[in-house]
Amino acid sequence: MTGLLIKVLMAYLLGSISGSMVMGALRHVDIRKSGSGNAGGTNAFRTQGFWFALVVVIIDIGKGVLAAWVVPALDIAVLDNSVPAMTQMLACGFAAVVGHCYPVWYGFKGGKGAATAVGALAVIQPAVLLPMVITWLAVLVVSGWVGLATMLAALSMIPAFLWLDAPAGKLWFAILLAAFIVFTHRSNIANMRNGTEYKFQRIRLVNWFR
Repeated sequence: MTGLLIKVLMAYLLGSISGSMVMGALRHVDIRKSGSGNAGGTNAFRTQGFWFALVVVIIDIGKGVLAAWVVPALDIAVLDNSVPAMTQMLACGFAAVVGHCYPVWYGFKGGKGAATAVGALAVIQPAVLLPMVITWLAVLVVSGWVGLATMLAALSMIPAFLWLDAPAGKLWFAILLAAFIVFTHRSNIANMRNGTEYKFQRIRLVNWFR
């Protein structure tokens, strides 16, 4: 169990490396002081442009992959590696998402975890990514709300895991991860209720033929 805790800590620290903060340091900008104030891909796109946001998303997805794939596979002699490999993958993947949202390196003020979650899922259960992407695109095109699209895409994990007849451990992982993603988007929920949530109008279906 000690080995698992150490690997979870390593995954959290890896997740705490924010793509937007790394890119921002190179450009001498802190995107947490612009737009929505969030250190994630959407705010990076809105405030810094496509290519900046693309690199941010690649970094954030990549650390999710490394946390769920490489960290659990580390064979360190001093660690107890008796915990099942899948349990280690699930715990480390989730820890990386938490690290992205509450990064120790940046005052615990990070993003909302979606890209890092995608990276972890690409290792843990890649088959669920297709229905998630379809859900995300459909909701975004209809509503224009990225936050709503992300939350519903996260929730779509649960029926996807059920359809794949995933074991209980993976199903609980999906439930907890989906709930956490919804929690990190609570400000988006408040903004939608208040009518102040930003919409990507150009991508909405109602504007395609204007």
